Amino acid sequence: MIFSGLPLAQLLAIFGVAALAVTTLYILKLRRRTVSIPFIKLWEKVVKDKEATSLFSKLKRLLSLLLQLALLALLVIALGDPRAAASIIKGRTLVVLVDASASMQATDVSAPAKTRLDAAKDEVKKVVRGMGGSDRMLVAQMDSSITALGPMSGDTSELERAVEKVTPTEARADFPRALRFAIDALRNADNPEIVVVSDGSLGPAEDAQGVVHTGDIKLTYVPIGQAKRNVAITQFSVRRYPLDKNRYEVMLEVTNTGPEQEDIELGLYGDGALVDLSKLRLRPGERLPRFYPNLSGASRSLEAKLQPLKDSRDELPADNRAFALLPERRRAKVLVVTGGNTYLEAALLLDEYLDVTLGSPRDYVDKLAAQTQKYDVVIFDGVTPAQPPRAHAIYLDPRPGGAVPVKVEAEIKAPGFDKIERKHPIVRWTALDDVNVAAGRKLVPEAGDKAVGASQEGAILVAGTRGGFKFMALGFDVRRSDLPLRVAWPLLLLNSINWFTDEDAQYLSSFRTGDVWRVPVGGQASQVKLEKPGGASELVPVHEGRAVYLGQRSGFYKLETQTPGGEPQTVQFAANLLDEAESAIGPSPELVVDGKKAGTLQGFQIGVRREIWIYLLLAAAILTAIEWATYHRRVTV
Repeated sequence: MIFSGLPLAQLLAIFGVAALAVTTLYILKLRRRTVSIPFIKLWEKVVKDKEATSLFSKLKRLLSLLLQLALLALLVIALGDPRAAASIIKGRTLVVLVDASASMQATDVSAPAKTRLDAAKDEVKKVVRGMGGSDRMLVAQMDSSITALGPMSGDTSELERAVEKVTPTEARADFPRALRFAIDALRNADNPEIVVVSDGSLGPAEDAQGVVHTGDIKLTYVPIGQAKRNVAITQFSVRRYPLDKNRYEVMLEVTNTGPEQEDIELGLYGDGALVDLSKLRLRPGERLPRFYPNLSGASRSLEAKLQPLKDSRDELPADNRAFALLPERRRAKVLVVTGGNTYLEAALLLDEYLDVTLGSPRDYVDKLAAQTQKYDVVIFDGVTPAQPPRAHAIYLDPRPGGAVPVKVEAEIKAPGFDKIERKHPIVRWTALDDVNVAAGRKLVPEAGDKAVGASQEGAILVAGTRGGFKFMALGFDVRRSDLPLRVAWPLLLLNSINWFTDEDAQYLSSFRTGDVWRVPVGGQASQVKLEKPGGASELVPVHEGRAVYLGQRSGFYKLETQTPGGEPQTVQFAANLLDEAESAIGPSPELVVDGKKAGTLQGFQIGVRREIWIYLLLAAAILTAIEWATYHRRVTV
């Protein structure tokens, strides 16, 4: 027996002092009142009877004293928290990983739990209440990250509070990271055990570091969930038409991840108003793409919603909605420095959201060069500025010398686009392979620049960044080619302008939950305020002009920042789950890690605690009740 509370010497001292006080009180005799009796003969018989029973009375008082001393002994020993030596040595150390991923919001559970996560929390509480006196536990939430919700503790109240902190997310669980965290937390611990409470939709326990090896650590699995029927939105994106930003197109995909045929209603909403409503029937496992071309009416936000019809079932509501934002339609201010180019001016007229200012080379030298910071883009047509503009720039047919961001070499005859960097945003949706050019100049890009188009002699289309401003340089006069006669000509210009103003064809209409988001923001602030779906807000850090945040909920977000002029600026963006694997909610009956099957939970019995002090207090309470009963029945007095 080991006392894990107060030491034995201190317990003996406490008992000695208290026992002495109790015994002293019992030794003291009651002071009797003096009463005059006129007829003493009448009381002689009563006095003789009392003397005959005096020994029995003393024994009754001694029994009462012994009961009080026994009660005192039980209380003092309970202060010492006595435990068996074996239990001190063999206590278990557990890390409980509670799956809080999107699939755990499925509603295929029985009351009183509402979701799988609620059922998982109830299971963890059962484990907590069934812990032994020497067991210790750490509760951690497992989603796209891993979060310890409290310290390693044996306090059941503290552990239950940690369980209540588990909150649902709309992202995939990073199972390998969670396992590595648990393994580190259990390093050098006695009887280590990892308890995974999940529906089993975790994927393989393998990441960039390789397969996770649990070693000698015991792995236990508590399965949650029953149903498999679910229909989800697994793809959703939107973009404006490059030449008509009032119109847009939407692509989405609906997937039936369950084993039965489902009938659903799919609605598309623009700025909160219904744009399209359709009824769909999906076979088991079917992925149905939907394309909505040439839509109008929405200026900023789009949302897709689906709901089951008739006898269909959908157990996971988290993937029934998807969100997207259209790029903002703002007027870009463009300064064109040219001696006259009808093809250039006509191409810029195709976009009504361009505010174009024309200026001659002389006007630029006299006054416009000092005002370039007022423009989003400056286009130099056959003109080489003496100083680089304080804006994004397009250089058409640049000449050697001046402030051209790339080196311009000697003229080359009949260059062609033999090599094209097709993934670059300025050449999206363009066909440049067979463009005929009479003559041009070779451009020499610097380190970090991208040769978007090149002939056999060298680059003729280069894009890059100088001093924080983007540029595009085209190494020939478009009037000496057939490029102005092609759709690729205005697309090349508009793509470049959109790339400069972050409205390019690669505009991200939504982020994916579970990823680290890097959202471009203006200003020089080190942190910005992020308003999340539901209205809650928090401050997030800014790194290299981008707000960095690990997002785990779908919906619309707002970033509030300050511009250099001090005016507040709001950046909006959307986030979605869009994860077919997470939407496949069929629970897994077993969990395999490193080739080993996880065991079942054992050794936790609710209501049975191995702390001896609990039973000592219970015995003290029983003894108090016995003493009270015997006192009132005149047995111990």
